[in-house]
Amino acid sequence: MDPRHLEHGHNPRDIARRLRYGPHVSYLRDWVYGGIDGTVTTFAVVAGVAGAELSTKTLLILGAANLFADGFSMAAANYSGTKAEIEEYEQVRHMEERHVELAPQGEREEIRQIFHAKGFKGAALDSAVDVITAKRQRWIETMMTEEHGLPPITRSAGKAAIMTFLAFIICGSIPLLPFIAGAPASIWALR
Repeated sequence: MDPRHLEHGHNPRDIARRLRYGPHVSYLRDWVYGGIDGTVTTFAVVAGVAGAELSTKTLLILGAANLFADGFSMAAANYSGTKAEIEEYEQVRHMEERHVELAPQGEREEIRQIFHAKGFKGAALDSAVDVITAKRQRWIETMMTEEHGLPPITRSAGKAAIMTFLAFIICGSIPLLPFIAGAPASIWALR
């Protein structure tokens, strides 16, 4: 494959620019969760109403109620779950900050063992430990990812909830589209 067709450049300038901005926070999983749940639950409502041979108007009312109620529920649950992840990250970070302050030799040994397990030995291992532990911020971030497996980026609970809600509404509307398109004008008239 021609390297010019890769997803991003690999010359030193391109690499420096990409790394300067840090990793991109993705809300794709929030979209997928909301989209799948929206489609499935709305389809279940449509199937139940159609199976009971209720009117198109009833189907659309129940479908809309499902979209907003269940969409809000999914968004609220995702907000709470993401907020809990953020709070857990902060709690573990504070613990690591305390450990680095109160037991620095033990924390240096943890770094040593982590990088030894990655294949560092001798002078290279000593150098890696010295470089990582020379800056408190880098040291703590390394412990967060290497010891605890926590990602270095923090997602926004609000954005995660919004993405879930929007996906739920948009994807969940799909099973209703044939009924919206085929609904007679009398259904839309206000009474």
